[in-house]
Amino acid sequence: MPTPVKKPRIGAHTPTTGGMAKRSIAYAQEIGAEAIQVFASSPRTWAMPETKPDLDEAFKIKAAELDIETYIHAPFLINLGSPTEATYLNSLASTAYSLKRGAEIGALGVVIHTGSAVDVNHVEKAWKQIHEGMMPILNSLGEDAPYLLLEPTAGQGQSLVKKLDDLEMYLKALEYHPKVGICLDTCHVFAAGHDIAVKGGMTETIDLLVQIAGIERFQLVHANDSMDVCGALKDRHQNIGDGHIGVDPFKELLQHPAVANAPLILETPGMEPEHSKEVALLKKLRG
Repeated sequence: MPTPVKKPRIGAHTPTTGGMAKRSIAYAQEIGAEAIQVFASSPRTWAMPETKPDLDEAFKIKAAELDIETYIHAPFLINLGSPTEATYLNSLASTAYSLKRGAEIGALGVVIHTGSAVDVNHVEKAWKQIHEGMMPILNSLGEDAPYLLLEPTAGQGQSLVKKLDDLEMYLKALEYHPKVGICLDTCHVFAAGHDIAVKGGMTETIDLLVQIAGIERFQLVHANDSMDVCGALKDRHQNIGDGHIGVDPFKELLQHPAVANAPLILETPGMEPEHSKEVALLKKLRG
């Protein structure tokens, strides 16, 4: 008999208010998620709260029982390329904390934004400080630790990854470390100027990502439509089919062989029942 083709999991970012073991798992069940993304701390502060091992264990058990894969999104404040020393040092600490939390809850990956040099004159130094600060953190990770997943932003300002080609510089700064992967956000890559809305555009973009980073590093997709046109450099997510990307490119995405091991996580507006409808739509497109 032929070997069945592996298909990517479908899920969404889930709320954690009330605890991951209760709220996140319940939400995943409500929307039919096969994979989820959570915040392990406040996404908009540098707070790094003490962990509660009993609650982490309860979450891991429930996720395993339901066969739900978990990913963490690190705080939005993280900018490893910042010229401001306090921001840079806090970014390193927050990244290390997020990776630690990922290990504690059994997450497969921890997503961080690739960030910005802020000042055009700081770009070269930004790559150097990313290398110097992150290599000790990456080298301390055990074999079972989650991957650090780099998420390119919408290309605005002095973004370190304006388009996917710039990922080569980021991977070089991190010495192509085996624990570094890529999270592709469809809204971001569209905003940055990769026209995934045209027929064949999504395939071409995924092919480029695989060429730059390698198929083994392509580990997660943030599946979002866009409120704005291609190349607008604006990070404004829209529900699948209600924006300028449309539904067909997501079918193209789901048919690409490189996506088999990269779950699709919704970060679109709304909660239940909106996400359940989108999860169902993506599952239908997946076939």
